[in-house]
Amino acid sequence: MMQFIRQFIRHYLLAIQFFTRIPVTGRLAAWVGYSPEMLRASAAHFPGVGVLVGALVAVLTAVLLAFLPQTSPLSPLVAAVLGTVFSVMLTGAFHEDGLADIADGLGGSLNRERALEIMKDSRVGAFGAIAVTLVLMAKVALLALVGDVDPEVMVVGIFASHVASRTFPLLLIRLLPHVGDIAGSKSKPLADQISAVSLFVAFLWLFMAVFAVFAACDAIDLIVNIWPPMVAASMAFLYMWRLFAKRLQGFTGDCLGATQQVCEVAFYLGLAFSLA
Repeated sequence: MMQFIRQFIRHYLLAIQFFTRIPVTGRLAAWVGYSPEMLRASAAHFPGVGVLVGALVAVLTAVLLAFLPQTSPLSPLVAAVLGTVFSVMLTGAFHEDGLADIADGLGGSLNRERALEIMKDSRVGAFGAIAVTLVLMAKVALLALVGDVDPEVMVVGIFASHVASRTFPLLLIRLLPHVGDIAGSKSKPLADQISAVSLFVAFLWLFMAVFAVFAACDAIDLIVNIWPPMVAASMAFLYMWRLFAKRLQGFTGDCLGATQQVCEVAFYLGLAFSLA
């Protein structure tokens, strides 16, 4: 049992080290260790990374809303902007970079091989810049709208969205083959299909996050507000899955980041619909 707990913690810390800019260094990093097999196993903790990132961004947003002018309709907008900036700083724009590459690749060519070639280019093109700009604007606008109606729903929604949006990309790994240059891919350790056990761990993170939200909020109100964003995020995932299956016949690491971003925006859109 202790061995299982130790491996669980090591894999989780490795996921934080790989998917965020939160420092896991020195003796802690040495204890965690690294191997491609460990990194592959750490993918199960992608939603757990969302728990940490979402909690930090939600706490910052709550503090900002508490200290900004309560009577100003611009306070939720300011909190949404600064919270989004903080989330990008925490992740190092890891997922936004994937979105940019996908937009450049799929927008730049209808040919599969050429699209994959464009996606490997580190430079950001017009399609990528436009996609990232629009996604960031959509996040800020939707969160500001939700915060203007109900600040508490805004804070809870931020936490829940970061967890849920990091669960859906794992389904891509399960449902699609890895494509592209595996030897030079950032997602090389994720090229193998994710195991059923890893998916179970991922959904365990999601269920624990939902349980925490239920414990902190009014259950009836939460049930009313939670299903529209989950449906919206699920629809966004299905769209991305179909897009990658059709255009690329598989997934790359960039596809995972792009899916996370699109599902996060869709979650906020559903949250806004729930308050209508």
